[in-house]
Amino acid sequence: MSRVPSLNSPFLLGFDDIERALDRVAKAASDGYPPYNIERVMRDENLPERLRITLAVAGFTREELEITVEENQLVIRGRQQDDKTRHYLHRGIAARQFQRAFLLADGMEVLGAGLANGLLSVDLARPEPERIIRKIDIHSVD
Repeated sequence: MSRVPSLNSPFLLGFDDIERALDRVAKAASDGYPPYNIERVMRDENLPERLRITLAVAGFTREELEITVEENQLVIRGRQQDDKTRHYLHRGIAARQFQRAFLLADGMEVLGAGLANGLLSVDLARPEPERIIRKIDIHSVD
């Protein structure tokens, strides 16, 4: 099923990349591992209102996780190595690699990340933009 472009209005100027971003996000949403939550964390005395992404990464150490920002994408990777010295009678927990990407709006900042009890949390914030009004001079064209 093909998607009808919804951003083809002549009043939406400079939004060419949004259609590609929506397609990229739709493809990335199909993989369900690792499961994650996204929550809004209210402002407190030291921090602005922010978003928190929490991924279930049980079995991963800090050294096996990597968080990067690549071209307005938050990319979280996990790489576990198989322990060849262990001999399993049953193996239900696989040493699995993953990559989970979240598309960030312009101006979003990654405040930090933490790992506790098998949950990786990444906090994001968008600073309040300055309201800028700029007057454009009109020149006579002769």
